[in-house]
Amino acid sequence: MRYTLVMLTCLVSSLFSLCAVAQEGVKMKFGKISKEEFIVKKFEQDTGAHAIVLGEIGSSVFESDGNDLRLVYKVHRRFKIVDKNGYDVATVEVPLYKSETQEEKLLNLKASAYNLENGEVVETKMESKNVFSDKQDKALLVKKFTLPAVKEGTIIEYTYTIASPYYRHLRAWDFQGEYPRLWSEYSVSIPEYFDYMLIPQGYEKYVVKTKDFSRSTFTFRDESRGAGGPTQMVTVTPNITTYRWALKDVPAIHDESFITTTDNYINRVEFQLSAYNWPDQPRKPVQSTWEDLMKDMMKDPEMAGALDNNNGFLANTVEDLVKDAKTNKEKAQKIFTWVRDNFTCTGHRALWMKRSLKTVFSSKNGNVAEINILLVAMLKKAGLFASPVILSTRGNGYVYQFYPLYTRFNYVIASVNLGDGYINLDASEPLMGFCKLPPACYNGAARTVDDFATPVFLGADSLNEQKFTSVMLGKIENGSISGSFMQRPTYFESYNVRTKIKEKSQEEYFKEIAKGYTGDLELSNKEVEDLKELESPVMVKYEFKMQLGNEDVLYINPMLGEAYKNNPFKSMERKFPVEMNNVSDEVYSFNMDVPEGYEVDELPKPTIANFNEHEGQFQYLIQQQENHIQLRCRIKLSKANFEPEDYSTLREFYDLIVKKQAEQIVLKKKK
Repeated sequence: MRYTLVMLTCLVSSLFSLCAVAQEGVKMKFGKISKEEFIVKKFEQDTGAHAIVLGEIGSSVFESDGNDLRLVYKVHRRFKIVDKNGYDVATVEVPLYKSETQEEKLLNLKASAYNLENGEVVETKMESKNVFSDKQDKALLVKKFTLPAVKEGTIIEYTYTIASPYYRHLRAWDFQGEYPRLWSEYSVSIPEYFDYMLIPQGYEKYVVKTKDFSRSTFTFRDESRGAGGPTQMVTVTPNITTYRWALKDVPAIHDESFITTTDNYINRVEFQLSAYNWPDQPRKPVQSTWEDLMKDMMKDPEMAGALDNNNGFLANTVEDLVKDAKTNKEKAQKIFTWVRDNFTCTGHRALWMKRSLKTVFSSKNGNVAEINILLVAMLKKAGLFASPVILSTRGNGYVYQFYPLYTRFNYVIASVNLGDGYINLDASEPLMGFCKLPPACYNGAARTVDDFATPVFLGADSLNEQKFTSVMLGKIENGSISGSFMQRPTYFESYNVRTKIKEKSQEEYFKEIAKGYTGDLELSNKEVEDLKELESPVMVKYEFKMQLGNEDVLYINPMLGEAYKNNPFKSMERKFPVEMNNVSDEVYSFNMDVPEGYEVDELPKPTIANFNEHEGQFQYLIQQQENHIQLRCRIKLSKANFEPEDYSTLREFYDLIVKKQAEQIVLKKKK
């Protein structure tokens, strides 16, 4: 039976008024700004905050629009702008979703700025001309507005309502962000007609976290007899479940060293529609499976649906590329290299194609989805088994493996089976080698767009990066010492070297190296080997001459410019995991002969330190044999991700490294 719902009365509507807050909450009424609120100048836990959220209250409820049930989302926020670096809070963006037949509507928008002038609160209201529409794509429209009369010390507030016909778009709520919040509250009322999965995250403790039950009366218009039949009204009183969360004095969340994105760890609640429970009808699950989601994407012409076409325009190019290839790997490599070297990526954050493959092919440019789907199409044209793989980059946040949502993804790569296994390719990066992916792609769960939604796991723990450095010092002549430097950086450090040289020049690259040393330094015989061998790291070589002077005592740091000068873990405490880009192994060797006329006065002591037994090791092995000094320094971590409880130990581990690598060899003239 098909029903249209009309809400008659709602027993719990008062719970969600922006003016009525429960005992543990705050009271906020639009336009009612007290002089005391201007006294708030800083947040005790973050005295450097440029703005402070004085209060924010949101709610989502189901209401009737006279013909159907709709989701109603209300927001009321109030900020105090501390200084000019906090002016960004005065510009607000509100995303609205739409389709060909339905759309979300922004209602009841009000915004004002308040300044304290001559002891009185002066309000400046935002005019409607300050509201703009920005169409992002066919499914998303963003409303933007900027509040007027903003200066240091201004209080701004805004409130708006979004009426949505999309039950899947029950809004999430962030209780934490760039600026501290004195109060953040969100409530959601869900009739028994809908089942939602709650997806919570975050480390801060809620001061309010409740779940209450009530009942509301709805009237259903029964249209089961068709347009010509009589309309019958049916009244029901479903159960309503109301969730409420609140946080008080919430610290801002800032980027820290070795973290994918703070978005993974802010306090947030999200919702995923899982089923409908309409009256007199069986429960109707709506949560998709990964297989169903991938099959939909395989049909979508803006995704893998483009691969179902014959794509005959690719035939001649592909045939010419693979005509001399003897193996499938050679075929794949030739096609990959051609796409990488002949196409320019216009956007490295895209899940969908905006243009046809033929247009992308002829224009020689496209976003990351377009370029790599074109790569898949060409691989398939060559008779290879290839598919797109969708993933979320590290800066975009994690993918929930148990919740099939394409909105979590923002990147597309290619996967091809060469007979002995699959390899992953990304032709959007001009200096990335065959079988290599940018480190941003190593963010955990990914999915192949195929019938089986084949899972792919790209973990940073599987990415092993090695770095080897060798330094030799020669004789001291006229107050200067000469030496040679040779380094095989990690693959991704090599990628950065290639990028710098491409963007500037090799000469400019070596000038930057010289600046990294203390004192006067001359470089000669400079060379970067394997610069065009994109599947391998480069080799950086040069000879140098360093001024030491003719002092009676000489101080030489055997690490030269390769030492850790600062601990990358600066905070005393950390609530979040440590997420490095890769597993690392750095080996540094140093050799020198004691200069004629000098002797060793002090030599650093050898040290070996283990981190969590087998998870890491620091070696600083130095010795003198007759007139020769040799050092081997190694920092090895056997995994890339560490839990918050490991943070203090990891910080101490790097403290030891910084201190030890700062120690110097002391030479003094013989008497």
